[in-house]
Amino acid sequence: MNAKSLWLAVAGAAMLLTGCGEDEPAAGTVRQETGSARQESVAGQAKFAVLAARLNVPWAIDQRGDVFYISERDGSVATVSGDTVSRKPVRLNKPLRRVGEGGLLGFVLLPDFDRSKTAAAYHTYEQDGAVYNRIVLLKETEGEWMETGALLEGIPGSDNHNGGRLAIGPDNLLYATTGDTYKEDLAQRTDTLAGKILRLALDGSVPADNPFPGSYIYSYGHRNPQGLAWDAQGQLYATEHGPSGDPGGHDEINLIKPGANYGWPLVIGDATSPGTEPPLYHTGDETIAPSGAAFDSAGRLLVAGLRGEKLFAYDPADGKLSGRLSGEGRIRDVKVYDSYIYVVTNNTDGRGTPSVEDDRLIRIKQ
Repeated sequence: MNAKSLWLAVAGAAMLLTGCGEDEPAAGTVRQETGSARQESVAGQAKFAVLAARLNVPWAIDQRGDVFYISERDGSVATVSGDTVSRKPVRLNKPLRRVGEGGLLGFVLLPDFDRSKTAAAYHTYEQDGAVYNRIVLLKETEGEWMETGALLEGIPGSDNHNGGRLAIGPDNLLYATTGDTYKEDLAQRTDTLAGKILRLALDGSVPADNPFPGSYIYSYGHRNPQGLAWDAQGQLYATEHGPSGDPGGHDEINLIKPGANYGWPLVIGDATSPGTEPPLYHTGDETIAPSGAAFDSAGRLLVAGLRGEKLFAYDPADGKLSGRLSGEGRIRDVKVYDSYIYVVTNNTDGRGTPSVEDDRLIRIKQ
């Protein structure tokens, strides 16, 4: 049995689900649970501690030392420092559009954050009746995060399929994922920023060595990518939601090459087409709805699963995907720091089953 078949056998027993898991909202109910937000817990094989509770639809984690910054989709940033959780609103120059999967999404501290107190953020907005996304700079002040300027505007948006991940690469450039906005043909076009992975300088300019001269596009043919991570060799990996309906599933892990076409909507799964890159891994007919990603110290790609309700670990050496943390509901993002793994749950996003303590920042020993 190959790695993919082994995973599908396990996943099939655990999930009778189709679709990408981010397309069809379900009404959430509240589990009546109580307990300390600092309680040590065990889920499966993973012992963890809850560092923060009652977060408001968290989306992205970043950190400096032991201080964690978490974007919340309603337009705020929560800061977790020791036992203290504080929250500051984000003041934007264009109003936040918080509909469906939109809102304040990606968030990453700039390399000079200790001095500049500046981060980059990705958010949804509406202009002249159309929905877009934009990448902006935010400066932390005593009472708020204030926009100081836009790096890139007019990224096609929608109620869903906005992509939204931001990450600083080893080249000190900013990478962003964008969704196809339910207009599948846009993913194959290089004259639009929808369905792409973008690469831009921290001043908003187009890097001279981007694969398409004068364009922010780094790779294309993506449906709704939501995770970005680099391995120890500096290779970029991305996670991507597969199609809904019939066929469903086919969530992907991709090794990203500059200028490459990852096939959506021409091909899914094991299908091939000239000029397209196949995924390193896909889930077949099952759905995990992969979101944030990060490499651990053993060289495994950790993948936050929304519909799959697990933190997964993908081993590039053998192509196997296994569960790392389960039983905590939807997982939106993952961060590795020092000897620990940090994840945020996403049970309050309208699709989960939140407890009274959700959503939470969880720490796991590597």
